[in-house]
Amino acid sequence: MGAPAHSYLEFEIVPTGSGLELVKAIANIAMLQSTVSGLNLVVGVRPSIWSSIAPADSPSELFEFIEPIAGPDGFVMPATQRDLWLWISGPSVGQVFDGSSRILENLSRHAVLAEDISAWSYQNNRDLTGFIDGSANPSLLEAPDVALIPPNAPGEYGSILLFQKWRHDLKSFGELSVEEQEKVIGRTKKTSEEIPENDLPVNSHVARTTVTEGGDELPIFRRNTSYGTTSNHGTVFVGFSNDQDRLHEMLNRMTGIPDGIRDALTRYTTPLTGSYYFIPSITSLRKFSDETEFMIAKR
Repeated sequence: MGAPAHSYLEFEIVPTGSGLELVKAIANIAMLQSTVSGLNLVVGVRPSIWSSIAPADSPSELFEFIEPIAGPDGFVMPATQRDLWLWISGPSVGQVFDGSSRILENLSRHAVLAEDISAWSYQNNRDLTGFIDGSANPSLLEAPDVALIPPNAPGEYGSILLFQKWRHDLKSFGELSVEEQEKVIGRTKKTSEEIPENDLPVNSHVARTTVTEGGDELPIFRRNTSYGTTSNHGTVFVGFSNDQDRLHEMLNRMTGIPDGIRDALTRYTTPLTGSYYFIPSITSLRKFSDETEFMIAKR
């Protein structure tokens, strides 16, 4: 998913539609899309929908982002849970636009577009703040163990996604000195070295987004991108894990729920959306496509 151009689409089922029909429709699109060179498609389904249509392929304790997360000082992360999430990425804005438009047209009978974000990779994977994004990501060899549900478990090879759109106040952030910015983030701006633990501010972004258990860090696999115009812009947070609790605990820590310490970065960026989705494996999603029905009928 190192492509430079990205599109994120969130949908809500039409009043006369059903979760099953929506998943069938996107399964057919996904199977067809896999044969088209140059574009990648990742599909996320609302947890309650996936659990109802594929209980055997669903983790047992999935939950949704249906309640805002409010910190003790009044800072709030909104809940905007939708029914379907798509991530289309590719080598150019034009190709991603064309692919997204085709998908949108093919889904029009089943769902209404609720969120449409065009995004891109900025300055060699830096955030618009100028800091490198994803420095704490697991390596590509380690990422599957972090993001994917292990084999023989319900939902095997699927993943749980936290999706948020954040709008930055770059003017206010830019008024800070580089040293002040580094204290907000918890890393050096040029080389992305983490500030030593003894000097790391307790309200830094690094400190607040680090979730631990028994002294061990619980990693998350992030694939964030930048979006927007010169006057309205920010970060699309795309976080994958095989453990939903650590995603939610990260949000709690950012708002200051456990100890009253709020993430300093949230003084300069505002969450606009928040949803959880289950990302089924290709094998699980294929079960809902006409391709599977054709194979069964052919036997």
